[in-house]
Amino acid sequence: MSTFEFFSPCPRGLEAALAAEIAEIGAQHAPLDTGATVPGGVHFAGDWRAAMAVNLHSRIASRVLLRLAVRSYRSENDIYSFAREQAWEQWFGPRQTLRIDMTAVKSPLKSVDFATLKVKDAICDRLRERAGDRPNIDTVAPDVRVFVFLDATHCTLYLDTTGEPLFKRGWRLDKGAAPLRENLAAGILRLTGWTPGTPLYDPMCGSGTFVAEAAQLALGIAPGSDRRFAFEKIRQYDITAWQAMKVAALDARRAARARTGDLGIYGSDISGDMLVKARANLERAGAPGIALKQVDARFLSAPSATPGVLVANPPYGERIEVRGRRGQRDLGDDGWDSAPQRGDARVGEREGTGADADFFKAFGDTLKQNFAGWHAYVLTADRGLPGLMRLRESLKTPLFNGAIECRLFRFDLISGSLRRG
Repeated sequence: MSTFEFFSPCPRGLEAALAAEIAEIGAQHAPLDTGATVPGGVHFAGDWRAAMAVNLHSRIASRVLLRLAVRSYRSENDIYSFAREQAWEQWFGPRQTLRIDMTAVKSPLKSVDFATLKVKDAICDRLRERAGDRPNIDTVAPDVRVFVFLDATHCTLYLDTTGEPLFKRGWRLDKGAAPLRENLAAGILRLTGWTPGTPLYDPMCGSGTFVAEAAQLALGIAPGSDRRFAFEKIRQYDITAWQAMKVAALDARRAARARTGDLGIYGSDISGDMLVKARANLERAGAPGIALKQVDARFLSAPSATPGVLVANPPYGERIEVRGRRGQRDLGDDGWDSAPQRGDARVGEREGTGADADFFKAFGDTLKQNFAGWHAYVLTADRGLPGLMRLRESLKTPLFNGAIECRLFRFDLISGSLRRG
C-alpha cells in the first residue's frame, strides 16, 4: 500500500495530547508513524487506513489533511504553476464541487484572496485540460476541499479528508449560547488524567459536552461513528478497509447501549432547560443513562463518596448576573442559554466585581467544604479566577478556545488548607 503524509490540526495547547492520541490510534486501529508536533497540530504518516482511523477515532483532532506537495515560491504565478502541475484528476473529477482555503503566515504576498484565486484557476485549468470540464465552486458544502498553507518561503498543498470539522460529532443538535467545542472538551479531559472508572462531575454542564465526551470514551464509542467524511468522495481511497472499520465502530456503538448504567459520570446545571438539551444530546451520543441534576453550583455536594475529577467551563459576566445573583428561586430563568454570545468562550467583561465575585467566592467555598480529595479543573479566560474563588491553583495550562486565550486551572482540594490570605 502507498504511504502518505498527513497533518492533523487541533486546538492550540492540545498538540502533545493529540500526538499521544494518534500514537494510540496507530497501535489499536491502523499502522502509522507519528511525526513532528508543531504549534497547531501533529504530522503523521501511513496508508489510507491511518487517515480513516484518525478521522473515525480521534477525539482531539480538528481535521486530517493529506499533504500533496510543498515548494518554494516568490509570487502568485509561482503558486499557480505549482498548483497546476498537481495530478488533481487522481483525487477528484470535474463534476464534484470544490472549495479552496488558504492560510498565510509571514507571506510576502500582498493579497491572500488573489493567491487563493490563482490556486482555484490552476485546479480548474488542470481538470479542464485532463478531463474536459472544470468543477463548480461551493463554499458552503463542497465535495472536495483543498487547503493551502503559505509561510515566508514555501507553499504547501493539502487535500482535506475530513469534511465538516471533527468536533462536529453529529450528536450535539441542542446547545447553549457559547458551547465548548467537543474536541477541546475531549482534550481537557485527557489533560486532567481522568480515566473511565474514576468519578467525573461537571457542575455547570450546559448542553452536556464534557459528560457526553466522557461517556463515549468510557463506553468505547468512536466519536466519528455517526457522521460522514470527505475521503468517502475522494478517488482511490481504500473502500474495503473503510467498510470494515465503520462496521466495527457501529457494532461497538450498539453494544455500548447495554452498558450505559452507572459509569460514575455526573452533570448538573442551574437551568432546567439546559438539562433538557443535555439529555437529548446524551441520547444521540449513545449514553442516555448519565445522571443529571438541576442545582445551583454554589450549593453543590459531591455526587459520589469516592473522590474524583471535577471539570467546569463556567459562565461569566452577564450570565452570572442572570443566573447567580437571584439564587435558586429563579431556576426556571434560562439566563445562561439566552445571554448574548461572545465568540467561542464564556468570557465576561468585568473582573472580580458584583455577581462575578459573589458567585465564584461561593463556588470556591463549596468546593473546599464538600469536595475534599477531588481534583477540580476550571477553564476560563479570566486569569484572576483563582483569586475570586480564593483557591490556590496547583497547575495552569494555556489553551485556546477558538481565538480566545484561556487557562485551565487545576485545584487540588484539601479541606481547610486552600484559603488565601
